[in-house]
Amino acid sequence: MRNTFVKTLVDIAEKDDNICLITGDLGFGVLNPFIEKFPNRFINAGIAEQNMTGVAAGMAKEGKTVVTYSIGNFPTMRCLEQIRNDCAYHNANVKIVCVGGGFVYGAHGMSHHATEDIAIIRALPEVIVFAPGDLVEAEEVTKAMINYKGTCYLRLGKGGEKRIHEKIENFKIGKAIKISEGSDIAIFSTGAILDEAVKVREELEKEGLKVAEYSFPTVKPIDEKVIIENTNKCKLIVTIEEHNIIGGLGGAVAEVMAENRGGAKLLRIGLNDEYTSIVGTQAYLREQYGISSEKITKRILEKLKEEK
Repeated sequence: MRNTFVKTLVDIAEKDDNICLITGDLGFGVLNPFIEKFPNRFINAGIAEQNMTGVAAGMAKEGKTVVTYSIGNFPTMRCLEQIRNDCAYHNANVKIVCVGGGFVYGAHGMSHHATEDIAIIRALPEVIVFAPGDLVEAEEVTKAMINYKGTCYLRLGKGGEKRIHEKIENFKIGKAIKISEGSDIAIFSTGAILDEAVKVREELEKEGLKVAEYSFPTVKPIDEKVIIENTNKCKLIVTIEEHNIIGGLGGAVAEVMAENRGGAKLLRIGLNDEYTSIVGTQAYLREQYGISSEKITKRILEKLKEEK
């Protein structure tokens, strides 16, 4: 996913001399295609993310479109004040990119587990929040983000994510992407956990359930229309995210459902408002914290049984 992002950024930068990239002293192997083509538009700010963000805001106010890049929580929570005061408040054209959302850097421990970032950045007024689910979404989101005038946050996986979509027609910021139709359950997911969500849908369909599935590459603004339609049509809405269930996709969907009456119940699946205390691979941590496809399917079936 990160390679798709860099390739797309390079393609856009070839046509726009105002695009600049700042990194927090990492990602050089991945970022080399940009660095080699545009050495005068690349800055290594060092391990100084607050300074990186302040520099980006200043460059943006001078007419540049600036991408800041780092892993996990470093380009977000470490420099949240600068994002809020220097970028978002001034509607600066800064694009904050996190590679390794969720449990991607699982072996590095809790400091590298990005599981609250969506909620925190989503709370900042007028900031767009993206979390693409596969390579096709990553390409479309990158193009939309660069074209958008204002502060954005892009949460990427790291690499090896599966290609779910063949193509996406008429991608728009704030629009969910339909994968399947259904009237019993609607599954909403955001980010690279889309591959688990697809497996869950397939398992539920084997149980005879009619399952609607949507990917939400934009968490803010959220696609209220899709949420309301499925709340009125389905018995259960399930949100799946590699993130705390508070404030992320599940929180955004709950807000919409609370203000629009419908017949569906809501089941939020993610990290259950806790700090991670385990290290391991992304797949291992998904299993341990109940967000593997097997664990999610089991929980949904138990929820349906309870409702009956």
